[in-house]
Amino acid sequence: MSTVLTAKDIEDIIAKGGDPVAAAKDAILTPSAKDVLRDLAMKSSRAAAAAPAAPAVPSKPLNSKSPKAELEAYFNSPAAHALKEQICAMGRRLWEREYVDGNGGNMAIRVGEDIAICTPTLVSKGSLKPEDMCLVDFEGNQLLGTKRRTSEILMHLQMMKRQPQAVATCHCHPPYSTAFAVVGEAPPTCMLPEYEVFCSVGVAPYRTPGSPDMGKLVAELTDQYNTILMANHGVVTWSHNNIEEAYWRMEIIEAYCRTIVVAGQLGKPVQTFTGPQMKDILNIKKTLGFVDPRYGMKECELCDSGDWRPGATCTVPPREEAAVGYDAEAEAAVQAITDQILAQMK
Repeated sequence: MSTVLTAKDIEDIIAKGGDPVAAAKDAILTPSAKDVLRDLAMKSSRAAAAAPAAPAVPSKPLNSKSPKAELEAYFNSPAAHALKEQICAMGRRLWEREYVDGNGGNMAIRVGEDIAICTPTLVSKGSLKPEDMCLVDFEGNQLLGTKRRTSEILMHLQMMKRQPQAVATCHCHPPYSTAFAVVGEAPPTCMLPEYEVFCSVGVAPYRTPGSPDMGKLVAELTDQYNTILMANHGVVTWSHNNIEEAYWRMEIIEAYCRTIVVAGQLGKPVQTFTGPQMKDILNIKKTLGFVDPRYGMKECELCDSGDWRPGATCTVPPREEAAVGYDAEAEAAVQAITDQILAQMK
Protein backbone atom coordinates (compact mmCIF):
# COMPACT_ATOMS: atom_id res chain seq x y z
CA MET A 1 0.00 0.00 0.00
CA SER A 2 1.37 3.42 -0.98
CA THR A 3 2.39 5.89 1.73
CA VAL A 4 0.43 9.12 1.98
CA LEU A 5 2.62 12.21 2.45
CA THR A 6 1.34 15.57 3.69
CA ALA A 7 3.04 18.96 3.56
CA LYS A 8 4.27 18.43 7.15
CA ASP A 9 5.76 15.05 6.17
CA ILE A 10 7.71 16.71 3.32
CA GLU A 11 8.94 19.47 5.64
CA ASP A 12 10.06 16.86 8.22
CA ILE A 13 12.01 14.98 5.54
CA ILE A 14 13.78 18.20 4.51
CA ALA A 15 14.52 19.11 8.16
CA LYS A 16 16.20 15.73 8.67
CA GLY A 17 18.36 16.18 5.57
CA GLY A 18 16.45 13.65 3.49
CA ASP A 19 15.54 13.80 -0.20
CA PRO A 20 11.84 14.79 -0.47
CA VAL A 21 11.74 14.10 -4.21
CA ALA A 22 12.92 10.50 -3.72
CA ALA A 23 10.50 10.02 -0.82
CA ALA A 24 7.60 11.26 -2.93
CA LYS A 25 8.40 9.02 -5.88
CA ASP A 26 6.13 6.09 -4.89
CA ALA A 27 3.91 7.95 -2.43
CA ILE A 28 0.46 9.49 -2.65
CA LEU A 29 0.77 13.26 -2.16
CA THR A 30 -1.83 15.53 -0.66
CA PRO A 31 -2.43 18.82 -2.55
CA SER A 32 -0.47 20.74 0.10
CA ALA A 33 2.45 18.32 -0.23
CA LYS A 34 2.49 18.90 -4.00
CA ASP A 35 2.58 22.65 -3.36
CA VAL A 36 5.60 22.26 -1.07
CA LEU A 37 7.47 20.18 -3.66
CA ARG A 38 6.60 22.63 -6.43
CA ASP A 39 7.84 25.58 -4.34
CA LEU A 40 11.02 23.65 -3.58
CA ALA A 41 11.63 23.03 -7.30
CA MET A 42 11.07 26.71 -8.13
CA LYS A 43 13.51 27.82 -5.39
CA SER A 44 16.09 25.38 -6.74
CA SER A 45 15.58 26.77 -10.26
CA ARG A 46 16.03 30.37 -9.07
CA ALA A 47 19.13 29.45 -7.08
CA ALA A 48 20.70 27.80 -10.12
CA ALA A 49 19.91 30.82 -12.28
CA ALA A 50 21.30 33.25 -9.68
CA ALA A 51 24.53 31.31 -9.16
CA PRO A 52 27.68 32.95 -10.55
CA ALA A 53 28.15 31.94 -14.17
CA ALA A 54 30.86 29.37 -14.71
CA PRO A 55 33.38 30.28 -17.40
CA ALA A 56 31.90 29.39 -20.79
CA VAL A 57 35.27 28.35 -22.21
CA PRO A 58 37.38 25.66 -20.46
CA SER A 59 40.79 26.63 -19.06
CA LYS A 60 42.45 24.59 -21.80
CA PRO A 61 41.07 25.70 -25.20
CA LEU A 62 39.26 22.88 -26.97
CA ASN A 63 38.05 22.44 -30.54
CA SER A 64 36.42 19.80 -32.66
CA LYS A 65 39.81 18.22 -33.39
CA SER A 66 40.73 17.78 -29.71
CA PRO A 67 41.20 14.14 -28.60
CA LYS A 68 37.89 12.54 -27.68
CA ALA A 69 39.20 11.79 -24.18
CA GLU A 70 39.78 15.51 -23.58
CA LEU A 71 36.33 16.41 -24.95
CA GLU A 72 34.72 13.78 -22.72
CA ALA A 73 36.69 14.96 -19.69
CA TYR A 74 35.47 18.53 -20.21
CA PHE A 75 31.89 17.55 -21.11
CA ASN A 76 31.64 15.63 -17.81
CA SER A 77 33.50 18.26 -15.73
CA PRO A 78 31.94 20.46 -13.00
CA ALA A 79 32.43 23.54 -15.25
CA ALA A 80 30.44 21.96 -18.10
CA HIS A 81 27.83 20.65 -15.64
CA ALA A 82 27.33 24.22 -14.34
CA LEU A 83 26.65 25.43 -17.90
CA LYS A 84 24.20 22.57 -18.47
CA GLU A 85 22.41 23.54 -15.25
CA GLN A 86 22.16 27.13 -16.47
CA ILE A 87 20.56 25.97 -19.72
CA CYS A 88 18.08 23.85 -17.74
CA ALA A 89 17.23 26.81 -15.49
CA MET A 90 16.65 29.09 -18.49
CA GLY A 91 14.55 26.38 -20.12
CA ARG A 92 12.28 26.20 -17.08
CA ARG A 93 11.90 29.98 -17.11
CA LEU A 94 11.03 29.96 -20.82
CA TRP A 95 8.42 27.26 -20.21
CA GLU A 96 6.96 28.91 -17.09
CA ARG A 97 6.53 32.19 -18.98
CA GLU A 98 4.88 30.32 -21.90
CA TYR A 99 7.54 31.42 -24.37
CA VAL A 100 7.76 27.82 -25.61
CA ASP A 101 5.20 25.11 -26.28
CA GLY A 102 5.56 21.39 -26.89
CA ASN A 103 9.24 20.74 -27.49
CA GLY A 104 9.82 24.16 -29.07
CA GLY A 105 12.78 26.44 -28.45
CA ASN A 106 16.50 25.73 -28.18
CA MET A 107 19.70 27.14 -26.65
CA ALA A 108 23.45 26.84 -27.09
CA ILE A 109 26.63 27.94 -25.28
CA ARG A 110 30.03 28.22 -27.00
CA VAL A 111 32.65 26.23 -25.03
CA GLY A 112 35.59 26.22 -27.41
CA GLU A 113 36.96 27.44 -30.71
CA ASP A 114 34.33 25.61 -32.75
CA ILE A 115 32.27 23.55 -30.29
CA ALA A 116 29.13 24.26 -28.26
CA ILE A 117 26.86 22.65 -25.69
CA CYS A 118 23.23 22.67 -26.86
CA THR A 119 19.76 21.43 -26.01
CA PRO A 120 18.41 18.13 -27.40
CA THR A 121 15.55 17.68 -29.82
CA LEU A 122 12.04 16.60 -28.80
CA VAL A 123 12.38 17.56 -25.12
CA SER A 124 10.22 20.20 -23.42
CA LYS A 125 12.30 23.12 -22.16
CA GLY A 126 10.37 22.84 -18.90
CA SER A 127 11.80 19.40 -18.11
CA LEU A 128 15.41 19.62 -19.31
CA LYS A 129 18.08 17.78 -17.31
CA PRO A 130 21.88 18.27 -17.47
CA GLU A 131 22.31 14.74 -18.84
CA ASP A 132 20.09 15.66 -21.82
CA MET A 133 22.64 18.11 -23.25
CA CYS A 134 24.72 17.57 -26.37
CA LEU A 135 28.17 18.66 -27.54
CA VAL A 136 28.38 19.66 -31.22
CA ASP A 137 30.95 21.14 -33.56
CA PHE A 138 30.23 24.21 -35.66
CA GLU A 139 29.24 22.07 -38.65
CA GLY A 140 26.41 20.55 -36.63
CA ASN A 141 28.07 17.18 -36.03
CA GLN A 142 27.20 15.71 -32.63
CA LEU A 143 30.35 14.83 -30.69
CA LEU A 144 28.91 13.78 -27.32
CA GLY A 145 25.58 13.31 -25.55
CA THR A 146 23.07 10.47 -25.41
CA LYS A 147 20.12 12.41 -26.84
CA ARG A 148 20.07 13.85 -30.37
CA ARG A 149 20.95 17.52 -30.67
CA THR A 150 18.29 20.09 -31.57
CA SER A 151 17.32 20.14 -35.24
CA GLU A 152 17.76 23.93 -35.34
CA ILE A 153 21.36 23.96 -34.08
CA LEU A 154 22.73 25.08 -37.46
CA MET A 155 21.20 28.52 -36.95
CA HIS A 156 22.89 28.92 -33.55
CA LEU A 157 26.22 27.72 -34.92
CA GLN A 158 26.09 30.01 -37.96
CA MET A 159 25.40 32.91 -35.60
CA MET A 160 28.46 32.00 -33.52
CA LYS A 161 30.64 31.61 -36.61
CA ARG A 162 29.54 34.97 -37.98
CA GLN A 163 29.63 36.80 -34.63
CA PRO A 164 32.79 35.91 -32.62
CA GLN A 165 31.38 37.72 -29.56
CA ALA A 166 28.38 35.39 -29.37
CA VAL A 167 28.91 33.21 -26.29
CA ALA A 168 25.29 32.06 -25.91
CA THR A 169 22.14 31.92 -28.05
CA CYS A 170 18.48 31.44 -27.18
CA HIS A 171 15.50 30.79 -29.47
CA CYS A 172 11.82 30.55 -28.55
CA HIS A 173 8.32 31.76 -29.48
CA PRO A 174 7.06 34.48 -27.09
CA PRO A 175 3.56 35.40 -28.37
CA TYR A 176 3.63 39.20 -28.61
CA SER A 177 7.06 39.51 -30.19
CA THR A 178 6.34 36.50 -32.43
CA ALA A 179 3.22 38.38 -33.58
CA PHE A 180 5.52 41.15 -34.85
CA ALA A 181 7.57 38.44 -36.59
CA VAL A 182 4.42 37.09 -38.26
CA VAL A 183 3.69 40.49 -39.82
CA GLY A 184 7.40 41.01 -40.62
CA GLU A 185 7.61 44.21 -38.60
CA ALA A 186 10.24 45.28 -36.07
CA PRO A 187 8.70 47.03 -33.04
CA PRO A 188 8.81 50.85 -33.13
CA THR A 189 11.61 52.43 -31.13
CA CYS A 190 12.18 55.23 -28.59
CA MET A 191 9.51 54.30 -26.05
CA LEU A 192 11.13 52.34 -23.18
CA PRO A 193 14.78 52.64 -22.04
CA GLU A 194 15.25 48.99 -20.98
CA TYR A 195 14.32 47.80 -24.44
CA GLU A 196 16.59 50.33 -26.13
CA VAL A 197 19.58 49.42 -23.95
CA PHE A 198 19.37 45.63 -24.02
CA CYS A 199 17.83 44.90 -27.42
CA SER A 200 18.57 45.90 -30.98
CA VAL A 201 16.05 44.21 -33.23
CA GLY A 202 16.30 43.05 -36.83
CA VAL A 203 13.90 40.99 -38.96
CA ALA A 204 15.00 37.95 -40.98
CA PRO A 205 12.76 36.71 -43.84
CA TYR A 206 11.12 33.32 -43.50
CA ARG A 207 12.93 30.14 -44.45
CA THR A 208 12.29 26.56 -43.35
CA PRO A 209 13.32 26.22 -39.67
CA GLY A 210 16.56 24.27 -39.28
CA SER A 211 17.67 24.89 -42.87
CA PRO A 212 21.14 26.33 -43.68
CA ASP A 213 19.42 29.18 -45.53
CA MET A 214 17.52 30.17 -42.37
CA GLY A 215 20.73 30.16 -40.34
CA LYS A 216 22.57 32.21 -42.96
CA LEU A 217 19.91 34.95 -43.08
CA VAL A 218 19.82 35.22 -39.29
CA ALA A 219 23.63 35.13 -38.92
CA GLU A 220 24.02 38.02 -41.38
CA LEU A 221 22.09 40.25 -38.96
CA THR A 222 24.21 39.52 -35.87
CA ASP A 223 26.78 42.23 -36.67
CA GLN A 224 24.17 44.91 -35.92
CA TYR A 225 21.42 43.17 -33.95
CA ASN A 226 21.38 40.95 -30.84
CA THR A 227 17.64 40.19 -31.05
CA ILE A 228 16.29 38.86 -34.32
CA LEU A 229 12.67 38.28 -35.31
CA MET A 230 12.37 35.33 -37.70
CA ALA A 231 9.39 35.96 -39.96
CA ASN A 232 6.50 33.56 -39.28
CA HIS A 233 8.58 31.67 -36.72
CA GLY A 234 9.85 33.28 -33.51
CA VAL A 235 12.74 35.12 -31.90
CA VAL A 236 16.44 34.36 -31.42
CA THR A 237 18.87 36.33 -29.24
CA TRP A 238 22.60 36.20 -28.55
CA SER A 239 24.82 37.43 -25.73
CA HIS A 240 28.55 38.09 -25.41
CA ASN A 241 28.29 37.34 -21.66
CA ASN A 242 26.15 34.30 -20.80
CA ILE A 243 22.96 32.35 -21.51
CA GLU A 244 20.97 34.25 -18.86
CA GLU A 245 21.55 37.54 -20.65
CA ALA A 246 20.35 35.96 -23.90
CA TYR A 247 17.24 34.85 -21.98
CA TRP A 248 16.78 38.34 -20.49
CA ARG A 249 16.43 39.72 -24.00
CA MET A 250 13.45 37.43 -24.51
CA GLU A 251 11.73 38.83 -21.42
CA ILE A 252 12.53 42.40 -22.42
CA ILE A 253 11.35 42.24 -26.04
CA GLU A 254 8.21 40.34 -25.06
CA ALA A 255 7.31 42.83 -22.32
CA TYR A 256 8.00 45.70 -24.72
CA CYS A 257 5.86 44.31 -27.54
CA ARG A 258 3.02 43.61 -25.14
CA THR A 259 3.25 47.11 -23.64
CA ILE A 260 3.14 48.98 -26.94
CA VAL A 261 0.25 46.87 -28.22
CA VAL A 262 -1.72 47.75 -25.07
CA ALA A 263 -0.64 51.41 -25.31
CA GLY A 264 -1.99 51.51 -28.85
CA GLN A 265 -5.43 50.55 -27.56
CA LEU A 266 -5.70 53.49 -25.15
CA GLY A 267 -6.83 55.92 -27.83
CA LYS A 268 -4.05 58.45 -27.23
CA PRO A 269 -0.81 59.13 -29.16
CA VAL A 270 2.21 57.29 -27.75
CA GLN A 271 5.00 59.47 -26.38
CA THR A 272 8.55 58.89 -27.63
CA PHE A 273 12.03 60.00 -26.59
CA THR A 274 13.58 63.13 -28.04
CA GLY A 275 16.75 62.85 -30.12
CA PRO A 276 19.04 63.94 -27.23
CA GLN A 277 17.31 61.53 -24.83
CA MET A 278 17.82 58.65 -27.25
CA LYS A 279 21.45 59.66 -27.74
CA ASP A 280 22.02 59.36 -23.97
CA ILE A 281 20.51 55.86 -23.94
CA LEU A 282 22.70 54.74 -26.85
CA ASN A 283 25.79 56.02 -25.05
CA ILE A 284 24.91 53.79 -22.08
CA LYS A 285 24.33 50.88 -24.43
CA LYS A 286 27.69 51.32 -26.12
CA THR A 287 29.56 51.21 -22.80
CA LEU A 288 27.96 47.81 -22.12
CA GLY A 289 29.38 46.39 -25.34
CA PHE A 290 26.03 45.78 -27.05
CA VAL A 291 25.66 46.08 -30.83
CA ASP A 292 23.31 48.61 -32.41
CA PRO A 293 23.12 49.92 -36.00
CA ARG A 294 22.30 53.46 -34.78
CA TYR A 295 25.71 54.26 -33.32
CA GLY A 296 27.04 57.33 -35.13
CA MET A 297 23.67 58.45 -36.49
CA LYS A 298 22.39 61.99 -36.09
CA GLU A 299 19.89 62.60 -33.31
CA CYS A 300 17.09 63.21 -35.79
CA GLU A 301 17.68 59.72 -37.30
CA LEU A 302 17.60 57.68 -34.08
CA CYS A 303 13.88 57.02 -33.61
CA ASP A 304 11.92 54.90 -36.05
CA SER A 305 8.26 54.98 -35.07
CA GLY A 306 6.72 56.80 -38.03
CA ASP A 307 2.93 56.57 -38.13
CA TRP A 308 2.92 53.10 -36.59
CA ARG A 309 -0.21 52.36 -34.62
CA PRO A 310 -0.86 48.93 -33.10
CA GLY A 311 -4.26 47.35 -33.47
CA ALA A 312 -6.42 45.86 -36.21
CA THR A 313 -7.48 47.70 -39.34
CA CYS A 314 -10.75 46.80 -41.05
CA THR A 315 -10.12 45.58 -44.60
CA VAL A 316 -13.79 45.88 -45.65
CA PRO A 317 -14.48 49.26 -47.32
CA PRO A 318 -17.12 51.33 -45.50
CA ARG A 319 -20.63 51.10 -46.89
CA GLU A 320 -21.76 54.17 -48.81
CA GLU A 321 -24.49 56.01 -47.02
CA ALA A 322 -27.83 55.86 -48.83
CA ALA A 323 -29.41 59.08 -50.05
CA VAL A 324 -31.93 60.59 -47.63
CA GLY A 325 -35.46 59.30 -48.29
CA TYR A 326 -34.31 56.50 -50.60
CA ASP A 327 -35.07 52.87 -49.65
CA ALA A 328 -33.63 50.43 -52.17
CA GLU A 329 -35.76 47.45 -51.04
CA ALA A 330 -38.99 49.46 -51.12
CA GLU A 331 -38.20 50.81 -54.58
CA ALA A 332 -37.55 47.26 -55.85
CA ALA A 333 -40.89 46.06 -54.48
CA VAL A 334 -42.74 48.99 -56.11
CA GLN A 335 -41.04 48.23 -59.42
CA ALA A 336 -42.00 44.54 -59.26
CA ILE A 337 -45.67 45.33 -58.52
CA THR A 338 -45.73 47.90 -61.35
CA ASP A 339 -44.33 45.32 -63.79
CA GLN A 340 -46.97 42.77 -62.78
CA ILE A 341 -49.85 45.28 -63.26
CA LEU A 342 -48.60 46.29 -66.71
CA ALA A 343 -48.28 42.66 -67.74
CA GLN A 344 -51.92 41.92 -66.73
CA MET A 345 -53.23 44.98 -68.63
CA LYS A 346 -51.63 43.71 -71.81
